[in-house]
Amino acid sequence: MSQPSDEIVFYTNPMSRGRIARWMLEEVGQPYRTVVLDYGTTMKGDDYLALNPMGKVPAITHRGVTVTECAAVCAYLADAFPQAGLAPALDDPKRGTYLRWMFFAAGPLEAAVTAKSLGLLAPTEKSGMAGYGSFDQVVDALETAVADGSWILGDRFSAADVYVGSQIAWGLQFKTLPEREAFKAYADRLQSREAAGRARALDDALLPPA
Repeated sequence: MSQPSDEIVFYTNPMSRGRIARWMLEEVGQPYRTVVLDYGTTMKGDDYLALNPMGKVPAITHRGVTVTECAAVCAYLADAFPQAGLAPALDDPKRGTYLRWMFFAAGPLEAAVTAKSLGLLAPTEKSGMAGYGSFDQVVDALETAVADGSWILGDRFSAADVYVGSQIAWGLQFKTLPEREAFKAYADRLQSREAAGRARALDDALLPPA
């Protein structure tokens, strides 16, 4: 059966970064169809590998296009559905700030957190070779984005908050980021959003029985 051109199909697993994309979909407010994939089986099956050769989730398909990588999914959905107001327009000066922090979280932040968790941080004398510099530099920079008690763009919530906020919330949960007050307060603000609550409930319902 062919996919209707405007249908959003969401490929995910409830124990994955797909939770970020789910939250973004709920913020956008457009109907979508969920396809749950299992690690090691359907996620590595020929049908899905044809969409995402990495064999990882999340991914979405929409209007004949496949989008993978959480930051890209968030940015794509925000631009595809501008009526949701989740991204500054191209001529809005805040567009630069929006893109800056979206890609900071997808690049230096995730790289630094992963490297630290694996004990593979660049030695101090070679930190200039790493895109993140040092772990402390990344954390200090991140704090400046959320320390003023509002959103990444000030008084306007955006897709950058979905992505950056998810990274911070998970960092606090799994203790891969320090428990700074600015991070905890920001995560609390995010958790109170209705779309975030809906997304959690939908994914939690898909979890296997304890």
